[in-house]
Formats: sequence, C-alpha cells, structure tokens
Amino acid sequence: MINKISLNNVNNPNFKGHDHHEQKDLTSKQKATILASSALGMTPVIATLAHRKGFSLNPVKIAKTPIKDWAIFKYAPKGKYIHFGPTQIIATAIGSVIGGFIGGSIVDKDNISAKKREVVNQILGNVLVPVGCVGGGAKLYNKFADKIESVIPQIKSPKKAAQIFNKVLKSIPNGVCTLGLLGLGLYLGNKVSNFLNEHIYHRKVDRNMKFTDCAPHVDDVCMAVSMMNEDSPFAAKLERVIPLALLVPGYETGTAQEKKE
Repeated sequence: MINKISLNNVNNPNFKGHDHHEQKDLTSKQKATILASSALGMTPVIATLAHRKGFSLNPVKIAKTPIKDWAIFKYAPKGKYIHFGPTQIIATAIGSVIGGFIGGSIVDKDNISAKKREVVNQILGNVLVPVGCVGGGAKLYNKFADKIESVIPQIKSPKKAAQIFNKVLKSIPNGVCTLGLLGLGLYLGNKVSNFLNEHIYHRKVDRNMKFTDCAPHVDDVCMAVSMMNEDSPFAAKLERVIPLALLVPGYETGTAQEKKE
C-alpha cells in the first residue's frame, strides 16, 4: 500500500513533494510593514540632517510648528532647509534599504537570501553608481554651462513669448545632459550589481532593469536639477520629493523573493 501511494504521488503531475513549499506572495499587511520599516530606517538620517540645519527634534515643538515649516517640507533656495546633495541622498537611501531589509526579514523569513542580493542591487545599481554619474556629470557641466548655452540660437524679439522660448532652448542641453547621465548610471549600475552578485553569491544573476527601478532615480533627477540650478526655488521644491522617492529601494529590498520556478 505504501509503495502504491508513493508511485501514484510520483506519477501525479500536481504532486510537488513534501520537501518543497509553494512560494507565497506577500500580503498587504506584510508590504505595509516593509514600507513602514523603510521609512523608519530613513528617520535617523533625516533627523540628523534636520538637527544640523537647526531644526528642533522636540516632538512638542514639532507639533506646534506649521507642517509647511517642518524640516522635511521646508524649502528655500538659501537659508535654513535640508539640502539633498549626493552625500545626503546616499545616506538616506542606505537607511531606507537597511530598514526595508530588516522589515522584510521579519515578515518573510523564507526569502532572506533574495533580500541580501537585492541590497547589493539597490545600493549599487540604484543609488551609488547613478548618483555618482549624475552628481559628477552635473559638476562637470557647470564648468562649461556658459559656453554651451552661448552657442544655442536665440530669437531676437522683446515679446514675452520669444523670451520664454529662448529660455526653453537654453535649458535643452541641461535636460539632455541630465537624462543622458541618468541613463548611463542606470545601465552601469545594473551591470555592476549583477556582476558583484554573481561573484559574492556565486549565482548567475540576470536582473534586467524594472519599471520600479526608475522611481528611486527621481532623486537623481532632482539632485541634478538642484546642482545645476543652485539658486532656483523650483530646484529646492524638487528636493522635497527625494525622501519619498528613496522609500522605493528599501521597499524593493524588503519585498524581494526568490523567483518562482
């Protein structure tokens, strides 16, 4: 009887064996926990940046302060506000990834190895390499910005429409440079993270860029705009988006799972 049952199970295409368990998708509660842990991981970094800029960390004082004047929301081209340059972005992203990894490891213990690999993918592929490309490229562009913009043709007219059109034309090299550097950073970051994962974990990795990989690069675009337009109120406003964008690498790390066969 035992042998018969065993043979029937083996021949049954729906039988997967007692030693294998089906990969389960994360629940909404688990995903919410990972997102919260990513935000929690960023909190010490943002709090430190706020304190260095003179913002109070006293909960009572924060509660009495208008929301628009909170450290994470306040913006200005100069003065008291948190500026997210390359160093601040990297520190905040690492905090998010660490938080996401810890939260994911607690609620999804079966996929810790996948989350470890995703730590490398996110920190290198989606943060360090792209930030280095965009940040370094922005500094280089600033050195030659005047010469580059001087060769852009302009419409000679006092009309307001012509003046606006001229500004748009002058901004084209800036925009092309930003997108080009970001694309290069995405490509190189993906290649570097795959290479290191294969050598660290001795596992063939062919992780193509996903749509969600674009979200954390909102910070790179904001950083590049900020660095190229340091006195612009618009650039300062864009920087307020960076902490929200940097929740993504932490969330992606915490939700990473082994591929379903």
